[in-house]
Amino acid sequence: MNIKLITAFIVATLMAASNASADVKVSTKNGGLKISSGESTIHIGGRLMYDYNRSEINGIVDEKQFDDRRARLYVKGNVTDNWAYKLNFNIDGSGFEDAYIQYKGFGKAAKVTIGSQRQPFGLQDQTSSNDISILERSAMAELFAPGRSEGVQLSGDLGHNVYYGVGAFFEDVDATEKGEELGLAGRLTWAPIKTDQNILHFGLAYFDNGSESDAFGLEAAIVSGAFHVQAEYDDGTINGNDLSGYYLQAGYILTGESRPYKAGKFKRVKPASTSGAWEVVARYEDGDGDYSDIELGQTDASSYALGVNYYANSNIRIGVNYTEGEDNINGDDGSEFRVRFGLAF
Repeated sequence: MNIKLITAFIVATLMAASNASADVKVSTKNGGLKISSGESTIHIGGRLMYDYNRSEINGIVDEKQFDDRRARLYVKGNVTDNWAYKLNFNIDGSGFEDAYIQYKGFGKAAKVTIGSQRQPFGLQDQTSSNDISILERSAMAELFAPGRSEGVQLSGDLGHNVYYGVGAFFEDVDATEKGEELGLAGRLTWAPIKTDQNILHFGLAYFDNGSESDAFGLEAAIVSGAFHVQAEYDDGTINGNDLSGYYLQAGYILTGESRPYKAGKFKRVKPASTSGAWEVVARYEDGDGDYSDIELGQTDASSYALGVNYYANSNIRIGVNYTEGEDNINGDDGSEFRVRFGLAF
């Protein structure tokens, strides 16, 4: 679907919502646009991330640029109380991130989502790019997480802070045939402690793409006031190779806010005052992963990342990261300096 058709869809949906009833409510909370009329709602929002990054391999500058890392718009809402939808697309015309219909009539314990969506696997992969503390996900997550695909997922809240997602997805297995194999993915999380200031989180996940890749993942996280820490370990077979890796990440919010958590994933830090919030964060990882951000590619390596984030408000974030690593096989050194100006609405 091209950008003209997307624009036409948005306009048609807005007109339908505005004409559905005389009781129309409009909200611009947090920068987005939300229109509701009876059971019907439509919410328009998006994200824009401009990055400067400078990467080196063995001391030689390999990349130096300023460009848009992400530029997306989304349209989501309810047709009725039981039926919802979401379209999340790149405005450069490169395609959809999400495009699905969701049935919620079974209650919060069982939602059925049909269409293009993120497969349930991993804490870091499930946390939005708007909300991750370090600007880029770990090399391990980049390698093992199956990402988005078309399929059907059953997910929900089982109570006592237990959340799950399980689904069947069509996988690209040879870069030319879409939907050749039907794979499976599932994730289960539990937060035995969950308050505004304290979180204890555990999770496990599994996927099998029906061909030459499958993986098992473990995850854990703790929030104690302004301090937060999370870790993941993945082990599996990727494209026929037995691989494994882990990362450990910790952060501290200098202005005292606590990192939000909802439904088995983390959310963006919300400043408690108009002066904004400051966060420092560090990550260490080791093992098999996709270390392309530091120019090492897919390999067995170790790396560390240091970062500072400034959350001006609920919409604007400025982040600075430095990442450095070494290939455990050939000894190559790679590094990246990245600055991001992000807007989410």
